[in-house]
Amino acid sequence: MRCRIVGAPVQDGAGRMGCEMGPSALRTAGLREVLSGLGHSVEDLGAVQPLPARRVVHGNLALKALPEISAWTSAIADAAYAASEDAMPIFLGGDHSISAGTVSGLARRAAEAGRPLFVLWLDAHPDFHTLDTTASGNLHGVPLAYASGQPGFSGYFPDLPAAVDPKRICTMGLRSVDPAERRALNEAGVTVHDMRAIDEHGIAPLLRAFLARVSDEDGLLHVSLDVDFLDPSIAPAVGTTVPGGATFREAHLVMEMLSDSGLVSSLDLVELNPFLDERGRTATLMVDLTASLMGRRIMDRPTRSHSGSF
Repeated sequence: MRCRIVGAPVQDGAGRMGCEMGPSALRTAGLREVLSGLGHSVEDLGAVQPLPARRVVHGNLALKALPEISAWTSAIADAAYAASEDAMPIFLGGDHSISAGTVSGLARRAAEAGRPLFVLWLDAHPDFHTLDTTASGNLHGVPLAYASGQPGFSGYFPDLPAAVDPKRICTMGLRSVDPAERRALNEAGVTVHDMRAIDEHGIAPLLRAFLARVSDEDGLLHVSLDVDFLDPSIAPAVGTTVPGGATFREAHLVMEMLSDSGLVSSLDLVELNPFLDERGRTATLMVDLTASLMGRRIMDRPTRSHSGSF
């Protein structure tokens, strides 16, 4: 497969600094080498550069860095659209606000191809706030709402060439959802699998049902993987740790099932904050998960020394 790596070193959407180093950490952890070792053709396009920020004023005074995130979103959307031509783009965040750009750019590409875009959102949070409902003001909490055409973004974020149908979005691993988001998710018809659902039913049947929908509609599938989808005991390098996340095996099973499906057309790796990591273990795990998504099997997996194990 032809892969294109795109760095999006955004930290303006998060509540603390450090995410801008995420793309560098993922590269240092050997992402390109792992992909090449699996037989993929890899092109690294470097880092997206933000457009100049324009003055944007909103009634919600809690909002932080709105002009900057709007400018980043426009630049990343253009980069995502371009990188997705005849290749699988892998976007390296940066905080999860980058997905406002990646998903909207990919939705444009899918619409031009006449195929529906589906989104698998692997995250402790649904990021389904609007500019009006976010109380923290941190704009890594709004990208999924924006990209699915929820109200309140017009005039503040770039206009959407194409929105993702909320009924084609599956959020998985949720365990921190604000009341406003809960209402909006229910009203929009987003598929929600929180950690209780995973505990009760297992992650495999829930994912299998969603993948069947993607296949039935001949859809393109974008996967957005937030570090905090994972339990912080195995992935500490994130500023929004929430206990009770996916285990090592659950996360790899998701990636292996996605690989088996052959449906994934693009990937986000977001919210890695190397400043909070322990000797690179989270960056290495994210690269290993990407390898599972891109075709590595358990029998191919290199054995780690005890000191390097998770």
